[in-house]
Amino acid sequence: MTASEAPLVLRVAGRPVGRYVVRPELPARLSPRPHLHPVTTLSGTVVTELAPADHPHHLGVGVAVPDVEGHNFWGGRTYVRGRGPTELDNHGAQRHGSFPLRAPDGFVQELRWVAAGGGLLRERRTVAAAGLTDTAWALDFTFSLTNVTPGPLSLGSPATNGRPGAAYGGFFWRARKESAAPRVFTAHAEGEAEVHGRPADWLALAGAGWTLVFAGATDTTRGDPWFVRTAEYPGVGSSLASAERLPIPPGETAVRRIVTVVADGRLGRDEAAALVRKAVGR
Repeated sequence: MTASEAPLVLRVAGRPVGRYVVRPELPARLSPRPHLHPVTTLSGTVVTELAPADHPHHLGVGVAVPDVEGHNFWGGRTYVRGRGPTELDNHGAQRHGSFPLRAPDGFVQELRWVAAGGGLLRERRTVAAAGLTDTAWALDFTFSLTNVTPGPLSLGSPATNGRPGAAYGGFFWRARKESAAPRVFTAHAEGEAEVHGRPADWLALAGAGWTLVFAGATDTTRGDPWFVRTAEYPGVGSSLASAERLPIPPGETAVRRIVTVVADGRLGRDEAAALVRKAVGR
C-alpha cells in the first residue's frame, strides 16, 4: 500500500469525525470500494456500521450500485428477474487512482470502476467536512460517474430488474444498529412506509442520542427517491435507478451531491430543517 492509499482521517476544527478507507482489503464478493467508517458525531458517537452480519457488503458511507451493465458494484447476491437474489460471479470493484486534493477537512479523489478486467466508469469524488454548531457538522459528498466505454451504459437496481421497493444504488449510508429502530421523517411525512421510495428535500434518521439529516444539494439529486430501511436495519440511500435504468452515454457524466448533517441528540423537524438550511444554503 502506498502512502496515498493509506486511510485518511476527516476532521472538524481539529476533531476527528470520520475515517476514509482508500484501499479496503475485502473479498471480491463484497464489491470492494473506498468508504467512510467510522463516522462519528462531534461527541464521538459512531453513526455507521461496517460489514454487519445482516449485510456484510454494507460498508459505512460510500457509493454502491448493484447493476452497472450487469456488473454488481453493491456486493452480495444479484437480483435476477424471474430468479430472485442469485449468487453470480459478476462483482466489480472501485479502485483508487489519485488524490488531486487531500486535506484534513476533505479530499478530491479519482477512481476507476472496473469489472471483468475492464473499466466501465471513471469517478471523481469530492468529500468535505464542515462544522455547523457545537453539536453538529456536515458531510458534503459529491460523485461524478463518467462512462469510459465506447458504447452506451446504464445503471440499474433490483427495482428496475423486477423487485418492487428495492431501488437501492447510489449514495448509501449504513447507520448504527441499536436495540430500537430509529425514527425516520421528512418535512411532511413520518415512518418508513411513508418516506421510502419518495423524493424529499431532506430526510432525517434519529437514533438514541444521534440524528442524521440527508439532503439533496442539487435539483437532480433532490429528484431521486430515497431508499429507506429502519425495521430490518438502519440505512438510507439516494436512488439513482428507481422506476427505470439511468443511461450514461459514452463520455457523458452523471453527477449527484448529498449533504448529510451529523448531529448529537435526537432532533425534531424544526431543528433538522434549520440545520439543513445552514448546511446546504437553502
